[in-house]
This record gives sequence, C-alpha cells and structure tokens, in this order.
Amino acid sequence: MENLIWLIPALPFTGALLLILFGLKMPKQLVPVIGAGSVGIAALLTILLGIRFLGSGVVFFHQQVWQWFQVDAFNPGIAFHLDALSLVFIFVITFVGFLIHLYSAEFMHDDADYSRFFASMNLFVGSMLVLVLADNLLLLYLGWEGVGLCSYLLIGFWYKEPANGYAARKAFIITRVGDTAMAIGLFLLFQHFGTLNIQEILIAAPQAWPVGSQIAVLVALLLVGGAVGKSAQLPLQTWLPDAMAGPSPVSALIHAATMVTAGVYLISRTYVLFELAPTAQLVVAIIGGATLLIAGFTALTQNDLKRVLAYSTISQIGYMFLALGVGAWSAAVFHFMIHAFFKALLFLGAGAVIMALHHEHDMTLMGGLRKKMPVVFWTFLIGSASLAAVPLITAGFYSKDQILWLGLAGERGSIWFYLAALLGAFVTSIYTFRMVFITFFGESKTPISHMPGFWMKLPLVVLAILSLAGGFIELPHNFIHMTLFSDYLAPVLPVVLINEKLAAMEWMFQLIAAAVALSGIYIAYLYFLKKPHLAHNLTRNKTAMALRDFWYSGWGFDALYHTLFVQPYVFFSKVNKGDAIDLFYTGITAVTQKLHHLFARTQTGMLRTYMMGILVGAFLILTLSLLL
Repeated sequence: MENLIWLIPALPFTGALLLILFGLKMPKQLVPVIGAGSVGIAALLTILLGIRFLGSGVVFFHQQVWQWFQVDAFNPGIAFHLDALSLVFIFVITFVGFLIHLYSAEFMHDDADYSRFFASMNLFVGSMLVLVLADNLLLLYLGWEGVGLCSYLLIGFWYKEPANGYAARKAFIITRVGDTAMAIGLFLLFQHFGTLNIQEILIAAPQAWPVGSQIAVLVALLLVGGAVGKSAQLPLQTWLPDAMAGPSPVSALIHAATMVTAGVYLISRTYVLFELAPTAQLVVAIIGGATLLIAGFTALTQNDLKRVLAYSTISQIGYMFLALGVGAWSAAVFHFMIHAFFKALLFLGAGAVIMALHHEHDMTLMGGLRKKMPVVFWTFLIGSASLAAVPLITAGFYSKDQILWLGLAGERGSIWFYLAALLGAFVTSIYTFRMVFITFFGESKTPISHMPGFWMKLPLVVLAILSLAGGFIELPHNFIHMTLFSDYLAPVLPVVLINEKLAAMEWMFQLIAAAVALSGIYIAYLYFLKKPHLAHNLTRNKTAMALRDFWYSGWGFDALYHTLFVQPYVFFSKVNKGDAIDLFYTGITAVTQKLHHLFARTQTGMLRTYMMGILVGAFLILTLSLLL
C-alpha cells in the first residue's frame, strides 16, 4: 500500500492535465467528474493509506519515485515521506479539497471557463500535496512555488476585471518576497550540510550547531520569511484580503486547506532548526501574537462578508504561529486541522449567500436569511460558533483553548502571549457573531435570486459535523484526558512541557476563556441585533470613527507599502521611461552600425580602388615600422 503514495499527488495532476488538454472539447458534465473525482480518489487513497500507516507500527513510509538530477554529490530525488505530520496535512488537503471541488461543480456551473477553473484547482491541490509529502526541501520548494503560481491563476480567475488582475499580481509579488528569503535559507542549509534532505538535516543540525548558534538563527529567520509570506503573517499579510477577488471556492481552498497553512507546515517540519534558534522561535511567537490582534480588530470593521473571513484567517493562523513559537507543535497542527473544517465551511456558506443575493458581498445589504436559507444558516452558525470557540460543544473551543493554555503554561509560555491570545479570542467572538447577526437576522434588504442545490449543501453539512465533532479527539487534561491527536503526533513532534505550578489552575483559565468567548457573543448580540442604535451611536464619536477607519484600512500597511515601495518604483519607472539604462547598450549598437556602414562603403568593386588601398596601407605600415 505504501508504494502508492505517489498516486496521491499524481491524481490531481492527471486531472489537471486532462482538463487542460481536452477540457474545452469534452461534455461539460464530465469536467467536474474529472476535477472533483481525481481529488476524491486521492482523498479515499489517503484514508486507506492512513489506516495502513496507523496499523503498521512504523514511524514513516518512504517512497523514491525517480532520481530528479545529480550534480556532483547533490542528487535530490522525486521522493515522498509520509509520517504522522504529513498524513494530517494530506488528509485535510484531499478531503476538504474534495468537498470544495464538489461544491464548485454547482457554484461554477454557469461560468464560461468551467474547465479552466477545475484544471487550476486540481493543479493547486497537486502542488500542495507535493509540498507536504516531499522528502527534500528542493521538492518542497517546487510545490511551494507551484502553489504560488496557482494562487495567481485562481485569484485572478475572473481576469477581465482589472481589480482581480491587480489582486492576483499583488499576491504573487508579495509572496515572492518571502519565497526569496526561504530560497536563501535553503542555500545556506545546503552549504553547511551538503544536502537538502529534510530528515538528514534534522539529524545533522543538532550535531553541527549549538543552541543559539548565529547560523541556526539566520537560517530559521529566513525560513520564517518564507512562512510569513505564504501564511499571510506580519509584515507580509496584505495580499490575503485582496485575494477575495477569486471565486468563493478558491477562497475556501486557499484560506482553509492549502496555501496559507504552508508556512505552518514548514515551521513544524523543520522544528529542530527552531529549537536550535530560540530567538527565531520567539520571533515566530511575537509575529503570531501581533498578527492575530491586528487582523482581529480589522475584521471587526469590515462590511464585505468575505473580507471578514479573510482577516479572520490571518488572525487564526496567527494563533498557529503563536503555538509554534512557544513550542506547542501539536497544538498548532491541531488548530490547523479544526480551522480547515470551520473556515472552509464559512467560506462555502458565504459563497452560497453571495450567489443567492446575486453576488452581493456587503453584509449591510443582506439580512433576513435565517428562515429563507435554513441549511446555510445552521451550518454557518455552527462554523461561526467553532470560530468563536463556543465552549464544550465546538471543535474550535478545544483547539483554541489548548493554544491559550500552552501559551501561558508551556515551558516557553508567557503571560503576554496568553493575554494577546485571550484578547484575540474576545475580538474573534464579537466580529464572528456580528457577521452572523447582520447577515442572517433582521430585515431582508436584497431579494434572493438563486437557492443553493444539493451539491452545495452537502459539503456544508459534512463540514458542520466536523466543526462540532472534530475537537473531541483531543480533550484537556482536566476533562477526560483524551490526547489521541498529540499522542499520534508524538513520534514526529516533541511534547511541550507544562509549568507544574500552573497545572492545577487549568480549569480556571478554561473558565476565563469560555467567559471571554460568550461575553464577546453577547456584546455582538447587544450591539448588532438587540440594540443596533448603540453601534450607530459610535459613528458620532470622532475618536471612535478615526480608530475604526485606521482598523478598516488594515492598520495602514497598504498605504505604508505604497509610500515606501510602490511610489518610488513608479517614480523611477517614469524617469527611466526612455530606457536610460539601456543607452549604453544602444550606444554600442549604434557605433557598430556606423562602422559597418563606413566599411561597407569601401566595398566599391573597383580594382584600382583596392590597389590604392593596399598601397596606402603598405605605406602606413612601413612608415610606422621606421618610426618605431
């Protein structure tokens, strides 16, 4: 069975190839069969392979498909490494990806570029699978760049709108900044170890570098650069909200199951390097804490339904980075999995609402959908409850509570990390249920033009079940002490040590987290449903509105980058519109052409002219030889 690992990424790639070559010629009904079917078979194969892996008792499966190339002693292969960590990621990618493809079959049915959409989606899934299954960092980087390319294709899918093309270019360029840092980090790793095989590096690094080594810190920080670009963390987070230009299934795939979690996977996979570089690990925690707060407050001010969810994604990945930074490796991966369930659900639910309201994105123009779209409402409510970490009944509570607790009680924990995460949880519950109350309650403001069908509702129901039940595989120590998930990851990721002085107080911090989440929901209910005039009164306060505008702009990061990078680039482009740099090369060309014409004029075809030239030349040569 383990010899079939290669089929998991190969199936989506095959689907993409078929759709690229024959998509325009095949019957339209066959397009989603190939697009969704290839990912669905990959998901089924992943489940079967997972069962085989869990029953085998081994730590990993390895498969060498072929030798990629060889340069001296550097011989990377197309080879796959399946262990507990990569199995979690490929399960989420294929299973959630399959549900998104299934949803897309109906959502995108009337689009003129139906086959191009599924080809790009399949290519995206295949690239992400290569990324997480690669046994060497070069192959991982190939998948990493493949995901970047596909994000450009999908964000700008409706390319006839200039704004969509701009959003795609913005995502591509900003993530390239992080990718460049990551590439430099890979060069340094190869320079020191002579290989890019991940397992060999993880074994050799502790023997070559002491804890706190400058080179270890430098390499780890360069890898963080790549991670913050792909995962949209500070300071490279500005591309993700604009990525909403793509269709809603694209948003679900990018924001939930694939691209934005690549940075979490990279840091988790190379955790040994970060344990050798405590400074870099602390930077990861600080980035996560700052990002979850900045994105959370920004989400609180947005009216575009998908942009609320986009900033929410940035914030929730901030929680994962915070967990990675404090050494709570399995907690970060656990929240990744649960987040994939409820965030895919929320994006797909938002897509159903937007399509029903004739592509209206503004929440303030929605309302009254609770009874008109009951399946969408109840599933969206479940996803929102999980995002807001409603205690005891939602999966999001158990994954987020674990991060809150370990951010305080873990060996690298801090009261400041805990307070940042707690404040972020409070803001999350407010903006989440603000979204729910404005969208589904109150009076209807836009008539429904299209109701979602079975193939759009089915993924919502499945993801809603997972958003509730998925968290019960990892319960707190003071509950039933069920640690199936962390025990499963223990052979791959180290277990975080708990401060024994705080261990007995875990129940108190759980009550605080529960109270914070519920109080945020109550505030949202009070301000946006029960007494909306309270929220309206805030608009009369100049200070409150100035703060709101600042948050709404994403804390001014776009304006800052426009001033620091875009405007100078445009200025020098205008200065150089005449290609001043090329003048040197065009000058050489012009001189060459002049000399050519000059010498060409000597070719007269007359014998006496040639004889005269020979005599003059001989005379000059003799004269110079006598003088010298």
